Amino acid sequence: MAKQTRATEVGDRIRGDILSGRLLPGQRLMFPDLCDTYKASVGAIREALVSLVAQGMVRTQAHQGYIVTPLTADDLLELTAARLALEPIVLAQAIAEGDLAWESRALTTHHVMSRTPREDKQAPNRVNDDWVVAHEAFHEALFSGANNKRLLAVVRGFAEEARLYRRWSVPLETHRDVAAEHAALLDAVMARNADLAAERLCAHVTATTKLLIENPHGVLTPSTRHQTGSAEASTAS
Repeated sequence: MAKQTRATEVGDRIRGDILSGRLLPGQRLMFPDLCDTYKASVGAIREALVSLVAQGMVRTQAHQGYIVTPLTADDLLELTAARLALEPIVLAQAIAEGDLAWESRALTTHHVMSRTPREDKQAPNRVNDDWVVAHEAFHEALFSGANNKRLLAVVRGFAEEARLYRRWSVPLETHRDVAAEHAALLDAVMARNADLAAERLCAHVTATTKLLIENPHGVLTPSTRHQTGSAEASTAS
């Protein structure tokens, strides 16, 4: 049990370092380095990495062992298209089915997120780990009014994948008011206006995709399909 607990702890730390950008997309994860950094045994590190593979944070690659999951334009466009197709439907269900407790969760998680600094004070271009947690809780709370557990599981999976991309949009958001986007989304949800909530959710999701796709010096591996001005670019903007 102690070994399992240690592996979970190490996995949480590695996951936090991936989401904060301390470990970069595509970076090789070498056992000697990981053991030294996280003060853990090879066995605990291996268990942690296996768990992170299941979460999509880490991949195994031939002749390289474990690497931080690379970020690609193709994958981001595909993820965005899937989110735009399904998330408005689940949000509409939440608005139709959500009760007072659901409203309270949405309001409370938004309050916590709005009071949590978004950027790491020690590294302004990195997302504050506490804000990441609060942001995830807010979006999950919005959907949680829906009663279909399978749809909720799919949406949670989308959120897990999107975390890897969201971190890298922060330095690009010099002209974006993310707090205002969240507040506007919450207002539409609290007004039980499903159409307006869907519109604002889609705009919120695609804004991040647009920033990452259009940044020529970012962390994304170039798309094999995407070209400036293409139909896919319009979908992601």
